Amino acid sequence: MFTSFFPTPRAFFTSAAVWGLIAVLAWFFFFRDFGAHLGLPNPAADAPPVIGIQSFWSTPFIWFYIYFALVVVIFGLAWRRISPHPWFNWSMWGSALIIFVTYFQVQVSVAINAWYGPFYDLVQASVAQTRPTPASEYIVSLLVFMGIAVVAVVVGTLTRFFVSHYNFRWRTAMNGYYTSHWQTIRDVEGASQRVQDDTMRFASTMEGLGTSFLDAFMTLIAFLPVLHALEHYVQELPIIGVVPYPLVTAAILWALFGTGFLSIIGIKLPGLEFKNQRVEAAYRKELVFGEDNPARAEPETLAEFFRNVRINYFTLYFHYLYFNLGRILYLQTDNIFPILVLIPTLVAQKITLGPMQQVQNSFDQVRSSFQFLINSWPTIISLISIFKRLRALEAVIEGKPLPKIDQTPNAIV
Repeated sequence: MFTSFFPTPRAFFTSAAVWGLIAVLAWFFFFRDFGAHLGLPNPAADAPPVIGIQSFWSTPFIWFYIYFALVVVIFGLAWRRISPHPWFNWSMWGSALIIFVTYFQVQVSVAINAWYGPFYDLVQASVAQTRPTPASEYIVSLLVFMGIAVVAVVVGTLTRFFVSHYNFRWRTAMNGYYTSHWQTIRDVEGASQRVQDDTMRFASTMEGLGTSFLDAFMTLIAFLPVLHALEHYVQELPIIGVVPYPLVTAAILWALFGTGFLSIIGIKLPGLEFKNQRVEAAYRKELVFGEDNPARAEPETLAEFFRNVRINYFTLYFHYLYFNLGRILYLQTDNIFPILVLIPTLVAQKITLGPMQQVQNSFDQVRSSFQFLINSWPTIISLISIFKRLRALEAVIEGKPLPKIDQTPNAIV
């Protein structure tokens, strides 16, 4: 799965994580202000925020683009020398591009959040009739938003196009690896489906999940300082009262509760999904044999295979029943959680509409970042199932025994 596409995967990913952590810490503690020596200074602390599309080519952004490129090039050239790989250009430079675009899309969200403040204060001025608000102000403000939105649409569309090619390259690499060992793995149950279908699903699911994780991580980095800066509007939380960093504390505690809760009630689902794939593959294989051999696919045999399918599906439906109940209940409560947090501040009339919208959006972004596992749990379940199926092929190729779950004759729950 990974060896076919990445150079020495375990060492590659470990070094990428360490190098990434070093780069992030170096940026925040040293290099963030280093751009001033190159004529790319950060704005003064009391300077008004840059609102609109021009923020993407402001001097701090340009300096970060340069820094990111240097970090990636140093890491990539080192690995090209250490461990050459036929898919290196896609696995290294392609992954770096996806990381950068993910960061850029997070910055689009930050730019929109900055736009919320003056726009909703304009709305409040109109509603409260505290000052004249001509239509031209609304038009100008909406045009600013449209500029940001156009950038988001163009970048998002091009990113999806590139990612589609990235996924297919990864699938191509896996397909080449498994088919080169076909005579070894052909006797594994459902081998043809695992090579044809599971490689496709693994590449797309892994990319989607990886991108979601990067988006959550970068959103957290981008919005935690924004949320902290807005905490001067919010001094206390309901029930708890006054606490340090109230908004950040509330977001972390709520997300940790949801993650732990859903992890417990969803612990059985990955194994059930895997077993479901096995019985489906066995049923489909018997039908295929029956196309060419009249002695195969007898009604009694097919009825037995389909009974296995039914038992697994009904068991899966039962476990998803209580999992979905818990997940949907949590997510519905999650929709009103920011309002609950802001109730003491609203009652005390310490916030206006514009900052309130900024607080809500920033809180939602930070909270959703901490809830990565919650939002991605069904995808993670599917990925674990696919991983187990492909891992069985690799065990056979490496001369190891099949995983225990693949040794069960009919995979009945």
